[in-house]
Amino acid sequence: MDEDVLTTLKILIIGESGVGKSSLLLRFTDDTFDPELAATIGVDFKVKTISVDGNKAKLAIWDTAGQERFRTLTPSYYRGAQGVILVYDVTRRDTFVKLDNWLNELETYCTRNDIVNMLVGNKIDKENREVDRNEGLKFARKHSMLFIEASAKTCDGVQCAFEELVEKIIQTPGLWESENQNKGVKLSHREEGQGGGACVGLGSFLLLRASISKSPYRNVEATPPNYHNSRDKC
Repeated sequence: MDEDVLTTLKILIIGESGVGKSSLLLRFTDDTFDPELAATIGVDFKVKTISVDGNKAKLAIWDTAGQERFRTLTPSYYRGAQGVILVYDVTRRDTFVKLDNWLNELETYCTRNDIVNMLVGNKIDKENREVDRNEGLKFARKHSMLFIEASAKTCDGVQCAFEELVEKIIQTPGLWESENQNKGVKLSHREEGQGGGACVGLGSFLLLRASISKSPYRNVEATPPNYHNSRDKC
């Protein structure tokens, strides 16, 4: 059934309670948004298969509770992950200030040195912003992370965030190829000049930065510069 799937990737979504981790996950996997969504208790888990640059990957996405009382689950949660989405709420500065704590936890428990990290500033649909976009970009660059602002409510930036993360993981064969050595799978490459749908929506206007990349897909900040941009189909 999964013969055409290049690999299965373990993706984590982490961040403080209430930043919208579960909402981002549901928007990406089910294209739904529930403003009354209850806080995650323990760990939630969803699977979705996507195609990036002609390569199909099955994503096992883990969404964890941000509350301190659930931290006993942490070690097993991080084990074997290939990609991490670190989320903060642009309307709550305290969730941005605590990003360092999450990175320290990631460094402590992660079992891979070349894991790909994506920083997402969520809830850009709200007006009471407390964290400027440039602050998020500066933090991401400092820690060599991909960066995008998004809104689970409006869908802006959500698909782009996940696809960009997966694309970078696939471009780092050491993260996944050992699991597929006996399957004879090979990467598929898009023909030069072949495009997808460019990232669109409010997020793309907030994140557009002409100096960051020559790629037509400029919704995601590339940090460091050799990261490539992807596309948003919302």
